[in-house]
Amino acid sequence: MDPGRLNSKASLGTRRQTLFVVSSLGIAALVTLASTLGLLASWPYREETENWVLQARGQDIGNLVAVVVLVVSAIRMVAGSSRAAQLWTGTLLYILYAYIVYAFAVHFSRLFLIYVAVLGLVFYTLLAALPMRGDPSANRRGPARLFGAWVLIGTGALFALLWLSELIPATVTGQAPQSLEVAGLIVNPIHVIDLAVVLPGMITIGVLALRGNETGRTLAVPALVFSVLMGSSIIAAMALILATGDTSALVPMGMVGAVVAASLAAVIANTRPIHEAPPHAAEAEHRTSGKEA
Repeated sequence: MDPGRLNSKASLGTRRQTLFVVSSLGIAALVTLASTLGLLASWPYREETENWVLQARGQDIGNLVAVVVLVVSAIRMVAGSSRAAQLWTGTLLYILYAYIVYAFAVHFSRLFLIYVAVLGLVFYTLLAALPMRGDPSANRRGPARLFGAWVLIGTGALFALLWLSELIPATVTGQAPQSLEVAGLIVNPIHVIDLAVVLPGMITIGVLALRGNETGRTLAVPALVFSVLMGSSIIAAMALILATGDTSALVPMGMVGAVVAASLAAVIANTRPIHEAPPHAAEAEHRTSGKEA
């Protein structure tokens, strides 16, 4: 192998990772600005219904948590951590989701161009990250992988059933769900994104991970990180709703809390340091993976 080519590839990798850190810092700055104003100022959501304001501010709280995870994981990724790269990817997916909702379901305000800028930065950062190859050792095998896979499948199925239990009766009667009236929306973009992309994606990744598929194992942790951050923002929104005296959010809050706890446990199980296995154990694991594939 030509040493010059190796040095060129290493230099390209370093420049790309530096670009990822710079992009992550830019995203973090814009998200922090938008979310802080959303929480502290009255004008960003002045055209929204009370319910949608509370949901938006719950999302803002989740966004600030995501900013911390994004910056820390980006720095750790540049330091060579493959597991941090998985956390980073999952956090970007969460921010992409959140800002699709902001851009299309919040009335125009002085933050609109910031929403668009965050959406574009996240999209192209993820696009640039596609050529990256993860460290195969970062993809957990055994019980941790199976646990994470079932959490993804269960989460996808649970939320699909939850949304469809509201949408199917509304479709049959031809009347819009009451939640749309309360939120002041024509349609709920969360229903669209979840049912069309996110929930089928979670279930598919979980099934692939169960089968030992490399793509499923690679995407499982980012999907679980997404689940943790998204669930946390939902809990924050429900807590704000509960603070108004509306106790209808109590049961859903408990359900989402269970999802977040299971997803977080799966992230920890799948990203903790792997100790070197004895040769005979590694050989047995290799035979097991061969059968699963």
